Amino acid sequence: MVEIIIDYAGDLHCTALHGPSGSRLETDAPVDNNGRGEAFSPTDLVATAVGTCMATVMGIVARRKDIPLAGLKVTVRKFMSDELPRRISCLEVDVSMPLPASHPERKVFESAARSCPVYHSIHPDIEVLMHWHWQ
Repeated sequence: MVEIIIDYAGDLHCTALHGPSGSRLETDAPVDNNGRGEAFSPTDLVATAVGTCMATVMGIVARRKDIPLAGLKVTVRKFMSDELPRRISCLEVDVSMPLPASHPERKVFESAARSCPVYHSIHPDIEVLMHWHWQ
């Protein structure tokens, strides 16, 4: 169990404290939803969580197999629905791998990205599109 304590600062800003590390992050409502967009929005954090989770799980696999993965880059584009209720409708994920397409562990890395806990926590109505770019 991990505890995260969130303080609402007013004016649509929050500060979240990660209990185990003491690390903090701030959120703000996006411009298109009454905010100033001065920090990650809560839905931005969902998109960030998917990308960082995928990178982390691939990193675990790479470490286990002693495969250097420095230079891995994950880009996530978040699309919001036009209809109510307001929600994430699609996450488009570009994974730029620092390995050749012919790498013998290619399928292992692709499977690892799709096995991350956040990916499996995303509601099935949210479309997740994966695009792989190999060196």
